[in-house]
Amino acid sequence: MSQSNTRVGDIRVLAGEALTGMEGRLVKMTHDTGVAEMKLPAANADYALFVVIEGGADEALVSVRPIQANRNVRLALKGTCNPGDVLVLADVGTSGDKGKVRALPTAGGTYRGLAMAEEAGVDGQFVLARPAMLGNIVVT
Repeated sequence: MSQSNTRVGDIRVLAGEALTGMEGRLVKMTHDTGVAEMKLPAANADYALFVVIEGGADEALVSVRPIQANRNVRLALKGTCNPGDVLVLADVGTSGDKGKVRALPTAGGTYRGLAMAEEAGVDGQFVLARPAMLGNIVVT
């Protein structure tokens, strides 16, 4: 089977909310009446599989990059991490942290493993990470 009309790399798509200054944050694809748009995650279990490369205003075109294992990315970090730490979405209950990642917490809960840290990181850093779709991880 041949594939046609496909793309690799960054894509331009409409912002479904203001993404100005959100570079390095993870976003999810959704839609408005069938038209694709990107939004910050609303739940810790969201499939936030794109990183903002160039943000923009609500309804403006933004650049996002699908996260995939063959290419590392820099992600906005909440808290600290070390190489090899599993990275999950930061708690979306704190609006300023939506789309950021954090090291897998020790607190009980279900988290979606999205990447592995490739370097030590501190709060606010764009940490080098390798996307790794690990799925749900239950911490008891």
